[in-house]
Amino acid sequence: MSRLILVLGDQLSQNLSALAEGDKETDTVVMAEVMEEATYVRHHPKKIALVFTAMRKFAAALEDAGWTVAYAQLDDTANAGSIVGELLRRAEQTGAEEVICTEPGEWRLINKLTHAPIKTRILGDDRFLASHGEFEAWADGRKALRMEYFYREMRRKTGLLMEGDKPAGGQWNFDHDNRKPAPGDIAPKGPLRFEPDNVTGDVLGLVEAQFDGHFGDLRPFWFATTRAQALEALAHFIKHALPTFGDYQDAMLRGEDFLYHAIISPYLNIGLLEPLEVCQAAEAAYVAGDAPINAVEGFIRQIIGWREYVRGIYFLEGPDYAKRNRLRQTRDLPAVYWGGETKMACMEAAVGQTAREAYAHHIQRLMVTGNFALLAGIDPGQVSDWYLEVYADAFEWVEAPNVVGMSQFADGGVIASKPYVSSGAYINRMSDYCKGCAYKVSQKTGEGACPFNTLYWHFLDRHRERFSNNARMGNMYRTWDRMDEERRKTVLADADAVLAKLDSGEVV
Repeated sequence: MSRLILVLGDQLSQNLSALAEGDKETDTVVMAEVMEEATYVRHHPKKIALVFTAMRKFAAALEDAGWTVAYAQLDDTANAGSIVGELLRRAEQTGAEEVICTEPGEWRLINKLTHAPIKTRILGDDRFLASHGEFEAWADGRKALRMEYFYREMRRKTGLLMEGDKPAGGQWNFDHDNRKPAPGDIAPKGPLRFEPDNVTGDVLGLVEAQFDGHFGDLRPFWFATTRAQALEALAHFIKHALPTFGDYQDAMLRGEDFLYHAIISPYLNIGLLEPLEVCQAAEAAYVAGDAPINAVEGFIRQIIGWREYVRGIYFLEGPDYAKRNRLRQTRDLPAVYWGGETKMACMEAAVGQTAREAYAHHIQRLMVTGNFALLAGIDPGQVSDWYLEVYADAFEWVEAPNVVGMSQFADGGVIASKPYVSSGAYINRMSDYCKGCAYKVSQKTGEGACPFNTLYWHFLDRHRERFSNNARMGNMYRTWDRMDEERRKTVLADADAVLAKLDSGEVV
């Protein structure tokens, strides 16, 4: 009996569980560029181009490996427009009565496949190091699900940076060494770039024609679109940027969109790279003496620690997780997030970079755009949708916990022990954004004061009932309480004025 093997655009791995279950002699691989997946949120054009190009090249590699592939391009006249529709169309063509697929990374798509009018068997996604069962067993009975402790278990499981049963370097975490402000000069100048070939060029033309109204710049397009290219990009990072990655991983610098970051998360998240091989390459650089422990440990922690952890949280917490709003924040997302005019240099830099590259690093996401959204009381659902739309590495399993949990505290503390909020001082310390900004980061109130400064205290004041007893926030509230009453009134009035401008569409 013939079956259909579904391969999604973020499952471009020859080791995919659905392919391992299939039979090249009798089964047909189904791959499809469909409008439903490209528009359920308005994805960045670069993201669409990356996924479609990589899909086309992966389909060709499958055919070279002996698979029969039924591939639908977006502009095929027979394209059904949805994943389920394409499966039904191919089932009618082939006579297949069953679909085998690897679990998608979104509850939305899992639900569609579970209720599809054709027998569908969903297999576990073993491209990850921790299965759902393994994460559930780790989480069972714990009062707090903190990533650090899960990360240690993953280090023990993989043996990465371990010396027997002890962590290499004598400690699990070297994060305190990785908080240096931006240096004066950055070399090399970003990730390895690839010139578009004919396949990529065809996709770029398609994306220009179909998604011209989506936020962000399509060109220049330089992403890796095959496994071989992704491996080249990884090797380039390991050799040229990893040695300094740790020192400056939290730094932000105008005119430097990438600093020493790897920019391999899009390749990991669509399947071109595997997490263990990426970590082993970094570990090898440490063993060879080519990269220091703080850089290598920090890099590995982002992958086998944070990446695996947020996936575990997403599936553990269930389908409603991405819609949580425990702080009951309801303000609409301001125009600045879509490139609207702003006087805030940090927001202009982070959003401008996002538009150009479909990329911003974790501190830009957490402490600039995320911090501002949280302080301003923006609806976390709108914030979450924005991150899902604008970043090339954003798929809901990874994006929702990072935004709903870590960035917006909308899950009420499942991930973070306190909200990640700060005044302008943090951004000033870690970047050069504040130099030349229309606002003065040193000014706390009055005309010209940095909006982060007043919104910070406004946030603490309006959420006092929830956070005043939080042990990690006590000092903040004691500082607020020591201010005289008139000063507190001024701070809150100035913050209200900023929020009123946001509500009325004025430039902030």
